[in-house]
Amino acid sequence: MVSQETSSQTPEPAQIIQFLSQTIEWYRQTQQEGHLVSEPVDLGFLVDNQRMSTQVVKLAFEFARAQEQQLAKQTKEPSEPSSTGPSSYDNLRQTAAAADQLVQQTQSELDGLKQKSESVSPAVRHGLQVQISELQSELGLYQARQQALHGMLDFASGASAFGSRTGLRSQIEELAKAVPFAMTGAGGTSSTATSEPQQKTNLGQAATRPEPSGIWGLAADLFKLSGKRSTLASELRATEQLQQGAAHVRGPLVSRLKQLLQQGDSLAKQADTSDQSALIQEKHQLDELTTQFRQISGDLSSLGKQDILLNLYKGSLANWQNEINSELKERVRSLLARLFVLAIAVGAVFLVGELWRRAIFRYVHDIRRRYQFLLIRKISLWCCMAIVLLFAFVTELGAVATFAGLITAGVAVALQNVIVSIVGYFLLIGKFGIRVGDRVQVGTVSGEVVDIGLLRFHLMELAGGTTGAEPTGRVVAFSNSVVFQSTGGLFKQIPGTNFIWHQVVLRFSTETDYRAIRDRLQKAMDNAYADYADTLERQRRQMELSLTSILTSALKPRVQTYFTSSAVEVTLRYPVLADKAGDIDEHVLGEIFSAIDREPKLRLIDSRVPVSQTAP
Repeated sequence: MVSQETSSQTPEPAQIIQFLSQTIEWYRQTQQEGHLVSEPVDLGFLVDNQRMSTQVVKLAFEFARAQEQQLAKQTKEPSEPSSTGPSSYDNLRQTAAAADQLVQQTQSELDGLKQKSESVSPAVRHGLQVQISELQSELGLYQARQQALHGMLDFASGASAFGSRTGLRSQIEELAKAVPFAMTGAGGTSSTATSEPQQKTNLGQAATRPEPSGIWGLAADLFKLSGKRSTLASELRATEQLQQGAAHVRGPLVSRLKQLLQQGDSLAKQADTSDQSALIQEKHQLDELTTQFRQISGDLSSLGKQDILLNLYKGSLANWQNEINSELKERVRSLLARLFVLAIAVGAVFLVGELWRRAIFRYVHDIRRRYQFLLIRKISLWCCMAIVLLFAFVTELGAVATFAGLITAGVAVALQNVIVSIVGYFLLIGKFGIRVGDRVQVGTVSGEVVDIGLLRFHLMELAGGTTGAEPTGRVVAFSNSVVFQSTGGLFKQIPGTNFIWHQVVLRFSTETDYRAIRDRLQKAMDNAYADYADTLERQRRQMELSLTSILTSALKPRVQTYFTSSAVEVTLRYPVLADKAGDIDEHVLGEIFSAIDREPKLRLIDSRVPVSQTAP
């Protein structure tokens, strides 16, 4: 009766295997904690959790193996009733029992003859020795038959319980191979020793890892801490599920243990009022209850210890989560503080930029200069913004500086011409630089500046040089790097001036009075120059202001006379306004030829039209 109740309360093999599989899955999930170590405090939680998880697995396998042994004993009990009726091996058992009895009888008879032979005469002893030899042969035959019958009986009993006993044992051992570190040594010593180098490595990394100070590092740390918290929450749920599974396995055993306690209390009360024969029967029942109680309490001991360890493990995970939550809050506060400082810095940069812009519009009235200052403001503003963002987002400035140096070197080589053009732009817009509307000459191309860009400038090409120049309808583009080219050459007027020198060469007969030639031509040049003399004087004074260290001579016409063997050669040089060069040349030539045609006429042999001169 009691044996049947015990069998009904024992967990099924499938339930035991499921419990072990759940424990192994939980153990493998706990091994992910090794990747969560980033602080010294994390390593302390990791070591404790590894030790507890290893012990939990060992206790689960101890319970499973104990249950497997109980199932094996129940299968071997000969009095165990079969679920399908009378056993099909009863004849084999009866034959084996008869063989046992025959061996026992033969052995007893043999022992009696041996004792008798010691006290008889030699003649009688000889006859007894023959009988002893014959009985020994019979005993050998009977023992051989006994061994054969018991071998067949053991095989039959084992085959009938193969699926429930031998299969369970092999499955338990196969599952134990899935967690060799947890099953090796006592208390997980091997596992702890195996992971010790890795723990020291993690501790060194956690101790030497610098605290993140940049926004990027803080944000990355927040994501990492959030991932750690999610992993611990998942492990906490898995631990609770394992506890529920263990409680499901432990439930029937606890119920049976309570029943045994109730039966023991009931029998103890009956012992005070029972007679002598009943006391003997109750003693046997109490002994049997004691045996079962010890057996079941031993099985529950492993599960009870496991439940205690799982509770401690949950407490450790909860404490670890609290540490991570505290660190997460600290990182959030640091990140918000950095963002607040970044916002203030960005606002300060834009405020300075706005004040700078207003100051430019208020104090710089020249459009060209205003454009230059606004461009410098824009570049400075974005450089300051880049520096602020760099210091805000980057944690390790040394590594960034090295990386930026390598990148800068590569960019400088790849964009050499572009960088030179950008530098040339600032030279072009300098004090003696060019601006839109200036007439310049680059190499052999003359034109008017129509656009100045960061990389290149454009000229509207003018035909006919600087005397009566007219647009050709083409726009010529030059790289700003032309200012660094020694062969290119960039020519422009001094700021505030717009004059050029023209030259006319006249040849007179040697019979003509050279004094008359010089006086008439000088007077004609002065008459023509009088119409724009004031304009040229203002430009001369402006040139002196621009070139503070140089004194310039007056911009007046000059007449130079040269004597040759065949003629008197007169060179006339005079300044003209570049935008009115054609009209001035026409007026000057009219005055010159009028002076030549006056009586007495000057004998003109040859003349050359006005040409531009780069120097007076």
